[in-house]
Amino acid sequence: MDTKSDEILPRRDRPPLSRGTALIVVAAAAGALLTGCGNDSGGEAARSGAAEAAQVAATSPTPTADGNLTEDQQERKALVPKAKTGYEQALSAAVGAVSDSKPVSVELKGSPDSPRWEAEVATDDGTAHTVSVDAVDGKAGKARAKDDDGDDKRDLANLLKKATVTPQQAAQTATDKTKGTVTAVELDDTDGGNPKWSVDVVTTDDWNKTTFDIDATNRKILREHVDRD
Repeated sequence: MDTKSDEILPRRDRPPLSRGTALIVVAAAAGALLTGCGNDSGGEAARSGAAEAAQVAATSPTPTADGNLTEDQQERKALVPKAKTGYEQALSAAVGAVSDSKPVSVELKGSPDSPRWEAEVATDDGTAHTVSVDAVDGKAGKARAKDDDGDDKRDLANLLKKATVTPQQAAQTATDKTKGTVTAVELDDTDGGNPKWSVDVVTTDDWNKTTFDIDATNRKILREHVDRD
């Protein structure tokens, strides 16, 4: 039940060039083109170098006010403030959309123009449903049943039964340690099969994300990891 994938993009291998640097590269390549025009092989090499430099310049981003932030940090900065409905309201709306259900996970996704919470809830027998909740007005969409097999349902039912700590309590434990905005909460199990809540907290001073793994039986912090990418 890993819901954390939508957010993160890998770093680019090539560091971005500023507009000024890119123009210098293009100018240098253009000079090489003129110099090499005197012979066929030199001209061909110069033309190839100029074309490559022009492509780099065209694809390199221009500096912004957020130039010191990574791409992931910029995405968080753009998305998180747009969510006017918090994770608690989203979970409540999702639970309300499925009778006799309990929360399993919730994560902030979408774009700044259309932020949403993707939630999962399940009944006591482990039957899970996904519910999309508008992160602006808090309205829940239609619940969709997941096509899980019998083993998955039994595993989830077992986790729900063992988890005596609520997602709200787990999130409170996380934000007591690191002040910020909760962007994801997910019920999972440890290597030993015990239930845990994984909680993502985004700090709005640097837009880093800290993930806490919290024991779902006693609220102990099992792991803390800061994602500065």
